[in-house]
Amino acid sequence: MTTPVMAYRTVRAVGFRHSGAALLRWNSSVVDVSPLKFDPPAPPAMEKQHDKLQEEAKKKIFQDAVAADHVRHNWTRPEIAAIYYQPLLELAHQANNVHRKFHKAGEVQLCTLMNIKTGGCTEDCSYCAQSTRYQKGTGLEAKRVESVESVLAAARTARENGSTRFCMGAAWRDMRGRKNSLKNITAMVKGVKAMGMEVCVTLGMIDGEQAKQLKDAGLTAYNHNVDTSREFYPSVISTRSYDERLQTLSHVREAGINVCSGGILGLGESSEDRIGLLETVSTLPSHPESFPVNALVPIKGTPLGDREPIAFTSMLRTIATARIIMPATIIRIAAGRKTMSEEKQALCFMAGANAIFTGEKMLTTDCNGWDEDSAMFGRWGLEPMKSFDKSPAEEGIQADVAKQLGSI
Repeated sequence: MTTPVMAYRTVRAVGFRHSGAALLRWNSSVVDVSPLKFDPPAPPAMEKQHDKLQEEAKKKIFQDAVAADHVRHNWTRPEIAAIYYQPLLELAHQANNVHRKFHKAGEVQLCTLMNIKTGGCTEDCSYCAQSTRYQKGTGLEAKRVESVESVLAAARTARENGSTRFCMGAAWRDMRGRKNSLKNITAMVKGVKAMGMEVCVTLGMIDGEQAKQLKDAGLTAYNHNVDTSREFYPSVISTRSYDERLQTLSHVREAGINVCSGGILGLGESSEDRIGLLETVSTLPSHPESFPVNALVPIKGTPLGDREPIAFTSMLRTIATARIIMPATIIRIAAGRKTMSEEKQALCFMAGANAIFTGEKMLTTDCNGWDEDSAMFGRWGLEPMKSFDKSPAEEGIQADVAKQLGSI
């Protein structure tokens, strides 16, 4: 007779099966429904008992994940699926409980992103207006790298408006043959860090020596998203492999720079691909310091310019699941936040998001402004995270208790 514990072990090791096929894809951009079951069809009575044991096994995986007080790097895809497909309100609620164990509740990092080199990229990322392949359709003109002075002036403006991390993006495939540009970028990094801000760059693929130069300049984090699951990735990009992305993350990690790596939702992927994305980042040798969750902003002229927006429930599920399986990571609401109501953003913060991009612009799309976000923080009782100083969870809990006692 199969017991719940036996079913749990089967789920963790093998995965859920249906008619002998493992991990069926389910095209669910609108609704996330688990297609995963295991074992061949059984007589009705046995099937009902089997379904019950399956649900108990999934619930145990979820409960164990929520109760954990340490970081794991050996998540399996079936385990992540068991968490991802939990009832949404319960998933968000438990993600909030996990968040409070590892982070100060209500503390949110303010990041500003600047495009320091626009357009002219030779890659074929289907979502990106900066590719030369889509330039005729998008009308985006390529520009030279911004001067060090103009970048530092933008960083000062960001700091004056409350941002504590300044991110710089350049539309390049890689940094080969760009010694002068790298020299200027290291000067930018040094200048921004001297202002007391955290510094992040995203420059495409880099090698170990380039990563070391950026580390020596004082770089805090390097962003290089994996975008989606390994299986769906070739549907979106053909000019850079998934493994090349992972190799860049390895160079960054080995240089002692924090890894910032996340994904884009709404590319046409299935819920299983979102689970695959989470599997990739949660099984890296060390979890990313930050995990940006982007909702595709369709740009006319790109291959994905007519995509329907991703359902908010999928965004919320991804954030909540990421919080549970990567409890110490900063989770950033990135592209697409402009289209979210404050109530939707608040749900994301409750489910574990604790960073946003704020300022005048993202790379080529609109961004929520500083004044707008400052007003939102005031309405919802949020507070900015300090540079290089994320408050310990214990400190946050003590502050919450003191606040409650003071109101009695």
